[in-house]
Amino acid sequence: MDQLHKRFTTDQIKALLKGYCQGTLDRLAIQEMLEINKTRLFALLKQYRRDPNNFSLSYHRASPAKLKASVEEEIAKELAQDKQLIEDPSLPINTYNYSAIRDRLIRHEITVSLPTIIDRAKDLDCYQPRPRKKAHDREVVTATIGELIQHDASHHRWSPFAKDKWVLITSLDDFSRKLLYAGFFEEETTWSHIKAAQVLMQHYGIPLRYYVDSLRVFRFVQNRDSFWRKHILQTDEADPQWK
Repeated sequence: MDQLHKRFTTDQIKALLKGYCQGTLDRLAIQEMLEINKTRLFALLKQYRRDPNNFSLSYHRASPAKLKASVEEEIAKELAQDKQLIEDPSLPINTYNYSAIRDRLIRHEITVSLPTIIDRAKDLDCYQPRPRKKAHDREVVTATIGELIQHDASHHRWSPFAKDKWVLITSLDDFSRKLLYAGFFEEETTWSHIKAAQVLMQHYGIPLRYYVDSLRVFRFVQNRDSFWRKHILQTDEADPQWK
């Protein structure tokens, strides 16, 4: 739809608003004629009532102000810090957080828009387009909450200020996508996973199923027999402590 000032003159709009203020024109009729909603109409009425004689639909675009050199320097500094984190292989960070950069700049009393930061990121080789979502070759379909819990662990140095790596154990409800449990542990042990399951069940109840990987904590996986060794139990024929 064309903009209002391209379809009507200022005098035409003033006549309609004047008629509404005098009670001779109905609100819905004006909205229908102008093809606008109630919010837009009342915004025009507010502007008209403030100064009927100088009411106008025209506006002037202000040219964007050029940023100070000190501001440009701070933006480049913040982008360089994020780039350093992304290039650190010990950190699970692989994308830029431009909103966080904007918040950090605000703490330094520097206010710039998010598009401005992204434009500077492109100029400074600190920009990554959104990656395309990979198609999953395996999909689990659930119909109710609690039918399936996706349980996993990740081992990373979770903060650039941390010296050691920690294990993050999470439990996610497959249907609602709600994170039911998340906790950090110094080591990934059977007991840490048992405690995670205990906390989840005490807060939300016992789920129908758990979806886990083939880690020895969750499954008994046996290799093939050999000439020197004959296995008695095969894969999943023994229950680990967590199970």
